Amino acid sequence: MILEVSAVSKTYAGGIQALKDVTLTIPAGMFGLVGPNGAGKSTLMRSIATLQEINSGTISFNGLDVMKNRMAVREQLGYLPQDFGLYPTVSAWTLLNYFAALKGITGRSERHRTVEGLLKRTNLWDVRKRKLKTYSGGMRQRFGIAQALLGDPKLIIVDEPTAGLDPEERNRFLNLLSEIGGQVVVILSTHIVVDVSDLCSNMAIIANGEVRMTGSPREELRKLDGRIWVKSVERHELDVYGQRFSILSTHLREGRPHIRIFAGQRPDESFEPAAPELDDVYFRYLRN
Repeated sequence: MILEVSAVSKTYAGGIQALKDVTLTIPAGMFGLVGPNGAGKSTLMRSIATLQEINSGTISFNGLDVMKNRMAVREQLGYLPQDFGLYPTVSAWTLLNYFAALKGITGRSERHRTVEGLLKRTNLWDVRKRKLKTYSGGMRQRFGIAQALLGDPKLIIVDEPTAGLDPEERNRFLNLLSEIGGQVVVILSTHIVVDVSDLCSNMAIIANGEVRMTGSPREELRKLDGRIWVKSVERHELDVYGQRFSILSTHLREGRPHIRIFAGQRPDESFEPAAPELDDVYFRYLRN
């Protein structure tokens, strides 16, 4: 299983260029696509999911041209968009049965077995008869992944799946995603970097429609060993340090700014070494 994105560009009406010559090779397993809001992630995901045209370049899945073979690709696709609507007064059991029928699972007994299995897998079986409007945000997301898994897809796309979830629901959802990745291609598109560090063996960073980095999170972290330094400073000193050093991020601790910088050696004795985090990788490529 392999997804190949080659020199893809997309410009919307008004001259807004959402993607600029994007090239990615995505093998089977969990792949993290990370970038700030407005980076072009959702545009790329919608294009891969056959929902919009691209201006140039190609997208292929297992040698199949996605733009020229939309229906064949959709038969292998599971998609959980960033925003999706649900019929609020319908139960999870009823709506998932309906989606299964649309997916081509027409036999009643087979469809019921499939729906039952997915609701149990997403831990929604005990609430299958409840109306969807009563579901929490995390429950809605788990229902979303249940519908994305209909038909045993070989390519699964989830776009910003943990945004707005509380920590418990986020962990439950990420555990579910980790069980899915294996012999299929799973793309996790997010601006929450820690989601990728927990799940993905490969990743890309995208900003302003351009790919800034592709590779292994572990390898990128290794490159930063001995090059991350931290210091607590006064608020009025931030501009001075910003001019002198490459500040990756600033956090407040006990009311004081705490800066993390990237440098080949300790700037001075007031800085302490810190273990690199994937956030450091992310901000380093965004700052370039």
